[in-house]
Amino acid sequence: MRVIAGKYRSRPLHSLPGMDLRPTSDRLRETLFNILTAGNPSALEGTVWLDLFAGTGAVGIEALSRGAREVYFVESSRPAADLIHKNLQSLGISGGFHLLIDESHRALRRIERQKTAADVVFIDPPYQMADAYTKTLAAISDSPVIGPHSIVIAEHEKRFDPGVEFGRLRRYRLLPQGSAALSFYRLVEAGSVNEQPT
Repeated sequence: MRVIAGKYRSRPLHSLPGMDLRPTSDRLRETLFNILTAGNPSALEGTVWLDLFAGTGAVGIEALSRGAREVYFVESSRPAADLIHKNLQSLGISGGFHLLIDESHRALRRIERQKTAADVVFIDPPYQMADAYTKTLAAISDSPVIGPHSIVIAEHEKRFDPGVEFGRLRRYRLLPQGSAALSFYRLVEAGSVNEQPT
């Protein structure tokens, strides 16, 4: 596992063998960031991210590598949170992030109190926690941390559909890759949400 592009390109990231961690694969991460940058390498500069169920921190670290201003890593497991800290330290990243060791719904409330406005929210619960998708996406849809231009992305198994609509959030793109898939959501008020999932 490695950082795909940006400031920390090709630098290795650590995982913990035997842990119930399923890091986003390099290939899927590359696809995700290719979509978000759409050929513009500086597209993510200055953005704010929430990396929920952060695991190894690979997605949030990739965002920092590509110029994100701030990343909130949210992870309820202490060993996984320690691993995120280790990965950040190994890359020499000392600022521009917050590491919250808490359940995602509680961490979301803490982030709201800081008046944070997120450009991208990435959620990647353990695949067996199907209800975590519903609860988390519903909580995000009601949260002031997202606005009309925010993008919410859920990684999930290809055979599992987390849902098309959650309150104000509606899926506008579904992208399968291998055994995994990415669902992209925006607020109903955003123009592109009227598109059919592709």
